[in-house]
Amino acid sequence: MQEITIRSHYRQLEFHKPAGTSRGTLHHKDSWFITIAENDRTGIGECSVLPDLSPDYAGDIVSKLEDLCLLSNYAALDEFILGLTDYPAIRFAIEMAKRDVCSIEPRKLFESSFISGEGIPINGLVWMGDRTYMYDQIKDLISREFSCIKLKIAAIDFDEELELIKYIRSQFNRNDIEIRVDANGGFEVETAMEKLKRLSDYELHSIEQPIAVDQYEQMSALCAHAPLDIALDEELIKSRNLIEKEALLATIKPVYLILKPSLLGGFAASEEWIRLADKYDLNWWVTSALEANIGLNAIAQWTATLGSTMKQGLGTGSLFSNNIPSPLQVDKGQLFYGRGHWGSPFDS
Repeated sequence: MQEITIRSHYRQLEFHKPAGTSRGTLHHKDSWFITIAENDRTGIGECSVLPDLSPDYAGDIVSKLEDLCLLSNYAALDEFILGLTDYPAIRFAIEMAKRDVCSIEPRKLFESSFISGEGIPINGLVWMGDRTYMYDQIKDLISREFSCIKLKIAAIDFDEELELIKYIRSQFNRNDIEIRVDANGGFEVETAMEKLKRLSDYELHSIEQPIAVDQYEQMSALCAHAPLDIALDEELIKSRNLIEKEALLATIKPVYLILKPSLLGGFAASEEWIRLADKYDLNWWVTSALEANIGLNAIAQWTATLGSTMKQGLGTGSLFSNNIPSPLQVDKGQLFYGRGHWGSPFDS
C-alpha cells in the first residue's frame, strides 16, 4: 500500500484594497494549503473558505484538517473524503493535491491549450464601494481592454448603481462590452422584479442571485417573468447530491449556473452540475471564489478543458498583497499561464 504524508499550512491572505459585497467588506481571508507527499513527489491543494458562505466554516475546519494529516495511505484518504460532504473546500483541496502529485510537472494539473499559452477570456470585476470608487474601477477595466465587466451591486443606493451602469452603456454598446451584475442575494423579494426591469434597460447580459437563497418559489417566478436572464450562484451550495441538484434546477429553471469548485466540492462535483445543465439546456461559467494563485491555477486549467465559450470569472488572483508568486497573468481581458515561476505557499 502506497505510503503518503499529508501536511497543512494556514495563510491569511491580505487584500490590496477592501473588497465590498452585500454580505460585508473583506479585508483578509483564510486559506489552508495541504500537501500530499508520495516518495519524491509532492502535490499542493488549496482549501479556500469565505465567511458566511463556505459550508466548511459551519464545522471545525481546523480539527478536520488535523485529522486529514493523520492519514498515511490513499485507501484511508479515499475513505476520509466520503465523510466530507459538509466540507467542500477541503474536498477540493484534496482533489487538487492528488491531481498535482500525479502531474508531469508541478502545478500543471490538466493538459490544455491554457498551459501552452492560450488565454482564457475573463470578466473584469468591480467591487462594491462608494460611487467614486466603483467609477474608478470601471474606468480602469475599460482602459485595460476588458470586454466583459461584472459589477457587485445591492450595497449602495440603487439609483447610483444604475448611473454607473448607464455610464458604461453611454460609452460602449452591448457588442463592445458585456455587462454582468451580481446582487449576492441582496434584493428584497418585494422589490426585486421592479429592480430587474430597471436594470434591463441597459442591455445587461445577466444578474447573479438577485434574492437570497432558499426562496425557491420566488426565485422561480423571477426566472420565469423577469426581463433579464438570471444566474444561480449561492443557491447551488446546499445541494449536495444529484437528486437535490436536479430538483433545484427543475423547480427554479434559471438561464445560467455559476460554478465555484471551492464551494461545490471540487471538479467532479462541478462537472455533475455541468451534466445537469446540459440536460436542462442551461449555460454556465466558472468563477473562482477568492482563492490564492494555487487554487486559481487549478480552476483555470480545469476550465480550459471544458470547451466553454463564455467569459469566465477568473480574475481574482491580483487582489492579494501576499499572494503566491505564479506564472498567472491577466492581459487585455484574458488570463494566461505565462513564463513566471511558482513560489511556495509556505513562505511567509
